[in-house]
Amino acid sequence: MIALENKILQRINLHKSGKSVGITSVCSANHYVIKAAILNAKKNNQILLIEATSNQVDQFGGYTGLTPAQFKQSVLELAKQLNFSEENIILGGDHLGPNRWQNESSAAAMHKAEDQISAYVSAGFTKIHLDASMKCADDGNRNFPLDPSIIAERCATLCKASEEALTQSGHNDLPVYIIGTDVPPPGGVKVHHNIRITKPEEVEETIALTEKAFQKHNLNEAWERVIGVVVQPGVEFGDSEVFDYDRNKAKPLVKLIENYPILVYEAHSTDYQKKELLKQMVEDHFVFVKVGPWLTYAFREAVFALALIEMEILSNKKGILLSNLIDIVDQRMLEFPKYWENYYTASEEENKLKRKFSYSDRIRYYWSDKKVEESLQRLIKNLNENKIPITLIRQYLPEEYNAISEGMISANPEEIILHKISSVLEIYNYATSGGVN
Repeated sequence: MIALENKILQRINLHKSGKSVGITSVCSANHYVIKAAILNAKKNNQILLIEATSNQVDQFGGYTGLTPAQFKQSVLELAKQLNFSEENIILGGDHLGPNRWQNESSAAAMHKAEDQISAYVSAGFTKIHLDASMKCADDGNRNFPLDPSIIAERCATLCKASEEALTQSGHNDLPVYIIGTDVPPPGGVKVHHNIRITKPEEVEETIALTEKAFQKHNLNEAWERVIGVVVQPGVEFGDSEVFDYDRNKAKPLVKLIENYPILVYEAHSTDYQKKELLKQMVEDHFVFVKVGPWLTYAFREAVFALALIEMEILSNKKGILLSNLIDIVDQRMLEFPKYWENYYTASEEENKLKRKFSYSDRIRYYWSDKKVEESLQRLIKNLNENKIPITLIRQYLPEEYNAISEGMISANPEEIILHKISSVLEIYNYATSGGVN
């Protein structure tokens, strides 16, 4: 049985005892998002759950160029700089499975997925989402879902690889597992019409089939560490629309999970939900609420506003090279369209707006681009060396203007960026606190 000192299990036990508490899962590899999350957790004396997704971080580096061990090191180094104890940081792996290799045979994809999950567990990640819901090249028509029994079998195979890696690593902290077949795809869905809420009988089937597969692979002890199920509660977002949580429609799901003493729900794509609706989700046993694009969207709002301020105050000054951040990031998106071209398929006029402002926030994949990073650092340097008029902060960043006026932050551009991100995290703090930090 998993030790009671496990911080996630403590939170779940508190929830199961009747407290409306949850856990915010910060799903991002963005440096500023992670820094804001660490500072926010430190300020509020909270644990911090940070999750890397299978396309961001893997044994080959993912799109961030980081392996799980490197990602962990970068997070812990930042935490050390900010004087935040690593004991209060929980690292998770999201959508770990054949996701990255769907165009390969199931055998080849699963082999790589086992190596991927082993790399995460060996690095010390302790919350693992087993996701074998996607079809591989030899799994038949992709318009139809994969057989739940096949998903369960593959999840057990992944878990076995995880447990073997754990034994070899010698880590004392045992990983906990999330399962679930009704899983929003990593990176976001492309079509948002007629969102289908998971049926309770499908959740029961998933739990039963996965438990049976675990037993088959002698993973009974690991099964005791399965703590959550991913379901679709009816929340999602598109380019310019947000599908709000409706607790009346989710009632059958809510009632079902109350029959399981340890299991709770994990909700993906909770970005842009209203504050009170997020709180309702936590009350309704969606203990894990994941947020990613909303955080990088807030980051983008901040740096775009700062770029407009830069233009206002420095465009006519001699000897100053402007960052041209807004133009440069769009230029890089056009030069390397693979992260957005299958998501934004309207006219170029519409796509230009979507590349910058879509809730789907595909622009988040480009902040680590070298030219974009250089442009951002020039923006910050320019605004550090030239005082920002407070009236322009009021014009472009009214929330941050208020924070500056109240002495909460300075007019430093990085503090402004971090405050913008933290304002989203505070919404999640409200939803998950239940009156208890």
